[in-house]
Amino acid sequence: MININKVHHIAIIVSDYSKSKEFYTAVLGLTVIQEVYREERQSYKLDLALNGDYIIELFSFPNPPKRVSRPEAAGLRHLAFEVTDLDETVAFLTSKNVESEPIRIDEMTHKRFTFIADPDGLPIEFYEQ
Repeated sequence: MININKVHHIAIIVSDYSKSKEFYTAVLGLTVIQEVYREERQSYKLDLALNGDYIIELFSFPNPPKRVSRPEAAGLRHLAFEVTDLDETVAFLTSKNVESEPIRIDEMTHKRFTFIADPDGLPIEFYEQ
C-alpha cells in the first residue's frame, strides 16, 4: 500500500490566461506563488496558493480544445472549496458578477452548497462547513 499524504496540486488548462488569472486571484482570492512563461511551449504556468498552501497550477497553451461540462463527461467533475458562510460567499460572488446556482442541501450531510463556473465552464463548488 502507498502512503499518500495529501493532494499536492490540481492542474487546470485555461483558454484565456489573463481572464482566468483574474478570476482565480481577484474573485476566488488565491495568491500567486510563481508565474513563468515557457517559450518552448508558448505556455504560461501560474502556481496559486490558498491560505499559503500551494493548490492549483494554471496553464495556458495555444488553442486548447473545449472542456465538456454538460452533459457531464468522464474525468474531473468539479473543484470544491469549503466556506464558513455560504450566504456571504454568494453575495461576494454576485458583487463580482459571478452567477451561482441556487443553494442546495446535501442529502447525506445536510450541509448547504452551490456551484459556479470558472471562465472555461469548469464547475466550482462552495460547500458550507
